[in-house]
Amino acid sequence: MLSNELPIGFIDSGVGGLTVVKEAMRQLPNEHILYLGDTARCPYGPRPAQQVVEFTWQMTQFLIEQGIKMLVIACNTATAVALEEIKEKVDIPVIGVIQPGSRSALKASHTGEIAVIGTEGTVKSATYEKELLEKAPEVHVRSLACPKFVPVVESNQFTSPVAKKIVAETLAPLMYNKPDTLILGCTHYPLLRPIIQNVMGSDVTLIDSGAETVNDLSTLLDYFNLNNYDRKATNTCKFYTTGSPKMFRDIAGDWLALKTLEVEHIQLGGK
Repeated sequence: MLSNELPIGFIDSGVGGLTVVKEAMRQLPNEHILYLGDTARCPYGPRPAQQVVEFTWQMTQFLIEQGIKMLVIACNTATAVALEEIKEKVDIPVIGVIQPGSRSALKASHTGEIAVIGTEGTVKSATYEKELLEKAPEVHVRSLACPKFVPVVESNQFTSPVAKKIVAETLAPLMYNKPDTLILGCTHYPLLRPIIQNVMGSDVTLIDSGAETVNDLSTLLDYFNLNNYDRKATNTCKFYTTGSPKMFRDIAGDWLALKTLEVEHIQLGGK
């Protein structure tokens, strides 16, 4: 039987899943967190689907070995291609980021014009379109791959003039017939949110799929009776990265407003 005091595991291709962790720390202050970012092999978007499945499984195995009570696949690309397979392989609850974001977008949209921005892998999978149209066949969905966004975030340039230029150029195709709702279909993208909002305009509602996922996570903790009921407990967070601990620490410390972070470098798959 799983212990309620075990941490929740979060996996992502890099630092993007920290946007989910930030919301989890806010909504679930008693829960402990283990996070693994595969920054050495990021981005996942351009990779073949089977390779993404392989990398996602390697991350999952590592966190299960550390001892977790639930797993959040805090990566849209990995959710799109690996979620169902991971669910079948493990005996703990697993949640992805696509379904919660889709539901929130449908609630927010008034015109039925919804756009999704994501990695090449997420867009190619058409998972968001399937989720949206299954729930609301009348909506019009457009998807746009933004392959330059993740490298900008991973290189800690997400507030730079370069980022502003890249975002404006990449989102230009959406401006001809603007949606009223835009799904940030990659957990890296909320770090670019102020720039994206400025480009799209204040009349476009941005949906943070990662933040919406934490609402579902909270519900699942209740359903499986896995909440940490120790009210004296406060978030403890340990971070693992396959890349540079310093770069990870710089980004995570700033984004999560933590002065000290425990970041450990690990190697996965012998690569």
